Amino acid sequence: MLKRLLFLFPLAAVAQLQVAPLRALPYTPSLDLAAMDKTASPCADFYQFSCGGWMKANPIPADQASWSVYGKLGNDNTQYLWGLLTAPAAGKVSPQEQKARTFFESCMDTAAIDKLGVSPLTKELQAIDGLKSVADLAALLPGLQLAAGRGGTLFNFGSDQDLQDASQVIAVASAGGLGLPDRDYYVKDDAKSQELRAKYLQHVQAMLGFVGEKDPAGGAQTVMRLETALAKASLTRVERRNPHNLDHKTTLAKLRELTPQFAWDRYLAKLGAFKTFNVTEPGFFTALNAQLLTEKLPAWKTYLKWHLIHARADSLAAPVEKESFDFFAHTLRGTAEQPPRWKRCVRFVDRKLGFALGEMFVKQTFTAKTKDDTVRMTKLIEDSMQEEIEKLDWMSPETKTAALAKLKTIRNKVGYPDTWRDYSKLTVKPGDFHGDLVRATVFESRRQLAKIGKPVDRGEWGMTPPTVNAYYNPQMNDINFPAGVLQPPLYDPKLDAAPNYGNTGSTIGHELSHGFDDQGRQFDPQGNLRDWWTKEDAVKFEERVQCVRDQYAQYVIVDDIHINSKLTSGEDVADLAGTLLAYLAWKKETQAQRLMPVDGFTPDQRFFVGFAQWACENNRPENLRANAITNPHSPGRYRINGIVADLPEFQQAFSCKAGDPMVSPKPCRVW
Repeated sequence: MLKRLLFLFPLAAVAQLQVAPLRALPYTPSLDLAAMDKTASPCADFYQFSCGGWMKANPIPADQASWSVYGKLGNDNTQYLWGLLTAPAAGKVSPQEQKARTFFESCMDTAAIDKLGVSPLTKELQAIDGLKSVADLAALLPGLQLAAGRGGTLFNFGSDQDLQDASQVIAVASAGGLGLPDRDYYVKDDAKSQELRAKYLQHVQAMLGFVGEKDPAGGAQTVMRLETALAKASLTRVERRNPHNLDHKTTLAKLRELTPQFAWDRYLAKLGAFKTFNVTEPGFFTALNAQLLTEKLPAWKTYLKWHLIHARADSLAAPVEKESFDFFAHTLRGTAEQPPRWKRCVRFVDRKLGFALGEMFVKQTFTAKTKDDTVRMTKLIEDSMQEEIEKLDWMSPETKTAALAKLKTIRNKVGYPDTWRDYSKLTVKPGDFHGDLVRATVFESRRQLAKIGKPVDRGEWGMTPPTVNAYYNPQMNDINFPAGVLQPPLYDPKLDAAPNYGNTGSTIGHELSHGFDDQGRQFDPQGNLRDWWTKEDAVKFEERVQCVRDQYAQYVIVDDIHINSKLTSGEDVADLAGTLLAYLAWKKETQAQRLMPVDGFTPDQRFFVGFAQWACENNRPENLRANAITNPHSPGRYRINGIVADLPEFQQAFSCKAGDPMVSPKPCRVW
């Protein structure tokens, strides 16, 4: 059957490996007057006032589910990386760079990929068919998980810092095994959820057809039954926000007792002799054990085949790849068209050899001055955070001392890592995209497992340098700003401090304050899950966070779907605190300067417009619905309007009055 399937796919022409022009990144100022809608009142809808022009001029491209300032810069960075990967080398190419170029070229060779059909899966499909008992799953599963491009098959297994001792890395087993993006897709009973599940069944059926399943329709029902059972046993995203819900350190002996139907010894023989584990969701593994006991072997074979082709779809022939795109990007997110092949291939290189590609990017785009200026901005924002903590009237001296100790130990990572990741042991072969992708995925999976039982490398980065994003890691206790997010219009060295502090400064403040949000505050300066608050202060903190939750729960995302503020509260609190911290730091930075209006806007107004314009965006309704379930961030409109409504500094800048929509009758403030 597999041999016959090899010839079902029409051969596509080789995607043109044309050399992309290596131009400078396009420039847009961090305060863009053309992006504004001056017909709107800033006191009625500040987001429309700041972003209305941008939204009108930037419809969503057909290959996107949404379009934003961040997304546009990410797209610009991707196109620039395309130029780096295809431009003739100026001199001798390093082995790291050559691997990135070869990986990209093999991805672009669509004729070779289409000719193979699904034959790259032959070995694994034969192994699945060869299973003799449910107990044999344990020996086969490690290979499938190591090579999985999307999450874990059956469950997730990897490494992470020990929640009780953040200096050490521990083995982690966690809930997983779902094809849909979240457990809520399986359990919600509204009409839209039922419709999506019906389309998901059709998608699974089509994918099982590609791998020769005798009864793909029945197989899809089997997959849905198994995944629904796993979903019901999984914690919600809100429940996972509480790290104490995920802290269940145990031994191998206890793990065997938890899931006696799963042969952990056979499983670990392929991964490593680990003795201590954090089983993040014991209830999930109890439910998994019940499924292993009651479900028959044919059901598990079908499930494994689905997850195999699901994980590898992006590296297989065009019909398989398109079927995956049609459901996960088009149906779930509303994206009309696949991105062009070059764009998908650049993103693959960034995901799999991102630090080789990042080194190329940094050399061309990120100056020492930008790094120095950003580090200085970060220091001033940290100083503002210290001053705010010191003068809080609701926090006791005991908790203040602990908070300041944590603040002083936060590490700032700007631009790129001090040591570049080594890909020398990764094999990349020309013309073997599926093999390259699997080898790169296994390489990273093994790299993560090799950390177990060793001290944490606190210099490691979790994002590649070209990434347009930033993050705070509570166990590392560090804030990270890749070079990709420190480009115009997000950080603009050509403009004055007001919009730069409003934009990049508020992002820095946002990430810094994550160390003290409802989740981050539960970790101590070393990254250990430890309560350093007095009970009274913890209650006062939660009261203030609840104010933010109540505020954001009123906002509608799409249709009649409101923001799940229990999910978004960490990001909402960080937005609020980060903007205030950036404003205070900007005032300190410019206190000796005589600031004048520019283009008819006062310095304070320029700060707030700069703050708002990072969040300009357009969204497809399907994407908004998906984000309502999965995204811990509120929509851009409310990340701006919700914040300024709580800030008297904004209301003074624009002379807003009580009763205006941008003046909250019950303003919230945490820090």
